[in-house]
Amino acid sequence: MAIIKDIKAREIIDSRGNPTVECDIIFSDNSFGRAAVPSGASTGKYEAIELRDNDLKRHRGLGVQRAIENILSIVKPKVLSKEFYYFEDFDNEIIKIDGTNNKSKLGANSTLSLSLAFIRALSVQSEKNLYEFLSHEKNCILPVPMMNIINGGSHADNNVDIQEFMIAPVGAPSFVEAIRYGCEVFHSLKSKLKSKGLNTNVGDEGGFAPDISSSKEVIELILESITATGLKIDSDIVLSLDVASTEFFENHKYNLLGEKKLYTSDQMIDYLKNLTLSYPIYSIEDGMSEDDWDGWKNLTQELGNKIQLVGDDLFVTNIDRLQRGIENNIANSILVKVNQIGTLTETLLTINLAKKNNYSCVISHRSGETEDTTIADLAVATASGQIKTGSLSRTDRTAKYNQLLRIEEELGQKAEYAGKSIIND
Repeated sequence: MAIIKDIKAREIIDSRGNPTVECDIIFSDNSFGRAAVPSGASTGKYEAIELRDNDLKRHRGLGVQRAIENILSIVKPKVLSKEFYYFEDFDNEIIKIDGTNNKSKLGANSTLSLSLAFIRALSVQSEKNLYEFLSHEKNCILPVPMMNIINGGSHADNNVDIQEFMIAPVGAPSFVEAIRYGCEVFHSLKSKLKSKGLNTNVGDEGGFAPDISSSKEVIELILESITATGLKIDSDIVLSLDVASTEFFENHKYNLLGEKKLYTSDQMIDYLKNLTLSYPIYSIEDGMSEDDWDGWKNLTQELGNKIQLVGDDLFVTNIDRLQRGIENNIANSILVKVNQIGTLTETLLTINLAKKNNYSCVISHRSGETEDTTIADLAVATASGQIKTGSLSRTDRTAKYNQLLRIEEELGQKAEYAGKSIIND
């Protein structure tokens, strides 16, 4: 049983230098939980509402003092000294107080900070690590990291249309070795970019952001960098793309400005199909726009039995949108972002629905991140098998990897690395 003694909330700064919400919850036995929420750059329009102040005199309108005031003035008086037996009870109380279907009253940044702070305090009270407290799985599976080593789209100031080019070290024998594989490729790629006179500054998620217009040229550079380390393409490392096509979908066409191409939905499918035939790509995220349901259905029919097709903007961690996808045989995987829905309880319900219908789950960060490591524990607790949390630079990204390294060490012989089990044969 948990009785809340105090709630504190504050405005902190995320990895892009923008304000975000951090919340502390203290129980009557002094168990303590703290959580900070992330923020996306390429956000789907069906996501839960992130509340901002819109005061242009302060933080360019991006302040979160309204969200903090909602925590302290609306939620706190209603939950203080109240007994909660399960974290779902607390989350449901927050959902009830908000009373909207998209968290527009309190703001998803308010509700999520409360939800995650509460579960952290509850795990402290139970004297268990967060992944252990949340886990209902028999196996402790460490996820394959989908490492974003070249940034494009909304995550970088370049002409690359595709938002993320990722490597997945599926052939590593353990998570610690997967990190080593990734680090070696990251530094090999940096050397390769330097040798070609290309920029080695990094984008929002820690990957390099060279000004290259051709996606094929980007992929070739990555493959050369893998080979230069002595690691093997396909057996050690495969590739993954986040196309983020909603960002360049206009008037029912896909406008790839960098490549100077304007595609219909069918032509976009052919473009993606050709990439998968030419390169060792095992996963494509948001290959079609969030509203192009027919395009998604056709893409799934074309590639769904060959590779992983991940819905991000399409599903926005929303159980109703996922159910629609399941009923219409659209995609075969869901990207899970806790701030898209606003509470841990709703996130877990969505994950459970995905698993029951054989949809894979990829636990994911956002482009605006903090040092909060909740998603690392969540990936292990749910045995998702995959995590997206950026490149091998910037502390906001590596904090999650480092937490997973600690979890693997703690689990010892019980730790199992997902590895090649994630690949759709």
